[in-house]
Amino acid sequence: MPVTTAVLLFLAGFLSSAVNAVAGGGTFLTFGAMTLAGLPPIVANATSSIVQFPGYITSALAYRRELIADRRMAVMLGLLSAVGGLIGAAILLALSNPSFRALVPWLLLGATAIFAGAPLLRPASREAGAPLGVLGLLGQFATSIYGGFFGAGMGIMMLAVLGLSAGGGYHRINALKNLLAVIIAAIAVVVFTFGGVVSWLEAAVMIPGGALGGYSGVWLARRVPQAVIRAFVIAVGLLLAFYYFVTG
Repeated sequence: MPVTTAVLLFLAGFLSSAVNAVAGGGTFLTFGAMTLAGLPPIVANATSSIVQFPGYITSALAYRRELIADRRMAVMLGLLSAVGGLIGAAILLALSNPSFRALVPWLLLGATAIFAGAPLLRPASREAGAPLGVLGLLGQFATSIYGGFFGAGMGIMMLAVLGLSAGGGYHRINALKNLLAVIIAAIAVVVFTFGGVVSWLEAAVMIPGGALGGYSGVWLARRVPQAVIRAFVIAVGLLLAFYYFVTG
């Protein structure tokens, strides 16, 4: 691997975790960097899931008290999300790189639109303890399929679905979201690994950068306005979509 490529991937891992700590949307950076490094889109998408996975775990651990208190719903939604994540990852493996590549610019545009509209997608929460309902279950199942297939924007979608269905305060919803992201990503990682579509060399370069970036995200959050970070992520998403449209 050329030194310039290694530096690009390391920086992408670093920035990905840093912006995730502030505003989310780090998948755009990891996926984009691996695309520029020449990886096929399916491999770039699968490897990005590997790179993001450690951050999902640490985020869920930070909410362990909330999750223990809400364990019945966590188990129910976790099982549902595992099935959905498996379906989404299996769909990705069933596609050829050209077929997936044709979808990528549209997926990126959709994910960018979801990210840009995130403040509007965080509704006032329902009362905690309200029944989840069929629509809530279906919404989480659909989100988990999407997450297993293409993770960008998954967390924002889950916050919206859980806010409308599970109810409770923001930290309850965010705790459930973080746990479900771990489950969906874990299933996807297993499927992609056995499917042979993970580029481990690129992942090994990016993961240390991600570890440093997650820690540095606190520093970033204190000094850079969230609106600036969000604008940066949206610009990256639009540029990536434009790149795939033009080169398609």
